[in-house]
Amino acid sequence: MEYLLGIDFGGSASKATLLGTDGKVYATSEREYPTYYPENGWAEQDVMDSYSAMTGNIREILDKTGISPESVLALCLDAATHTAVLVGKDGAPVRRAIYWTDTRAHEEAEELQRSMGSTLMQTCYNGVSSLWTLPQLMWLRRHEPEVLQKTWKIMAVKDYVRYLLTGDAVTDNIEAMGFMLYDVKKEEWSGRFCELAGIRAEQMPGVVDPLQFMSPLTKKARQDTGLTERTQVIAGATDTVMEVYAAGAVSCRQATVKLATAGRICAITDHAVVDPRLVTYRHVVKGMWYPGTATRSCAASNRWYRDTFGGTYEEMSAAAAEVGRGSAGLFFHPYLQGEITPYLNDKLRASFIGATGFHTKAHFNRAVLEGVAYSMKDCYEVLKELSIAPGEAVAIGGGAKSPLWRQILADMLNIPLRSVRNVDSSLGSAMLAGVAAGVFADHAEAVKCCVHETGVTMPDPEGVAFYEEGFEIYKAIVKALTPVYEMWGKK
Repeated sequence: MEYLLGIDFGGSASKATLLGTDGKVYATSEREYPTYYPENGWAEQDVMDSYSAMTGNIREILDKTGISPESVLALCLDAATHTAVLVGKDGAPVRRAIYWTDTRAHEEAEELQRSMGSTLMQTCYNGVSSLWTLPQLMWLRRHEPEVLQKTWKIMAVKDYVRYLLTGDAVTDNIEAMGFMLYDVKKEEWSGRFCELAGIRAEQMPGVVDPLQFMSPLTKKARQDTGLTERTQVIAGATDTVMEVYAAGAVSCRQATVKLATAGRICAITDHAVVDPRLVTYRHVVKGMWYPGTATRSCAASNRWYRDTFGGTYEEMSAAAAEVGRGSAGLFFHPYLQGEITPYLNDKLRASFIGATGFHTKAHFNRAVLEGVAYSMKDCYEVLKELSIAPGEAVAIGGGAKSPLWRQILADMLNIPLRSVRNVDSSLGSAMLAGVAAGVFADHAEAVKCCVHETGVTMPDPEGVAFYEEGFEIYKAIVKALTPVYEMWGKK
């Protein structure tokens, strides 16, 4: 038996999946790392935390399975995009990476939108907001110019980790779209946009196909991971496309609904759907795209609530299940870091509305789950407007493991949500490694061998009707509070 390793760097943890060439998952390992919040609205991560989590996960898998390192045929990485690592000439990060949920560059994003929003949309296929690297670099140019002066290369998280493994300073043509510095049609870095960011195009990495093989593991990488020179490293891609891939969504009319750090609804199309309310990327399957919506703080809201008010996810969910639909009139809006779809407004903030002396912690528990689901419904309505809303989808992400949350979301969207065993971006990366290494003949075979449905959550008609009515109140609260948050944002 030979094996494939997929490594994911998510919003709060790195996960490794060991996939056999027979299509079965033999082991997984996960290690958390922190996100730092030095200022209100800021979010940063140390990429060396990601590297340490990865090496620890690989070693743990090798130890607990007892497999020979020689049997690991190929390795592939993925990570959350829009998170740039600025690297100095010595190969070390110049500063902590600005994580994609960071909103410090909202003024730069507003300036870009006013001056060249249409041009950026036509060139990069996405609307301007503070989550993209271009406005983040503009912020650094204004506030930390010495950082850009020290920068040799700008890489995405997975690309920098792979650089530490192989010495290759490259990215893939899907990840490249996340910088808002890449001309998608010309497939090259835009000198004009790089100049706006205060950098040169030469400071950006080379761009390769996600299936491209990299240089062999370095001696230090072999020492850190326990792997051997025999393990081939491929370029990989973003975490979302790898999750979509692991869910088996590889052809038109398929879709995924993601309850993870961020929330996404991704519809698979055979063309790019360009709209400022969407985040649009290429698929790893040639000719396919996965335009989707984005809720900035999805499972991140649930984690914030847990960490702030205490308890475990299991305890919170059990208590929430004892509360009726609607949390007795308590509403939660999950705008901890502003919101993307459909509002594109960094100034929005999270809120609990409607609290009375009757409400208990259990009501707040459920309100968080329902608030995130309402936000996802807000996203779904955009897809309906664009005629690409799915009639069913695969539920993915850590939050999708909760039967209660799945049911709330199925009722909210009024579509069946299918569950798939082991669905995770690290599995998708392992599958992609298998295609690159020739273990699977193509993407269709990888899906057939590795993706297994385990059940389906059907919408409850009573729940559908209830949440349809509640959604109108949810939207009315957003409309009423937006001027307040806009006023607050000016202070």
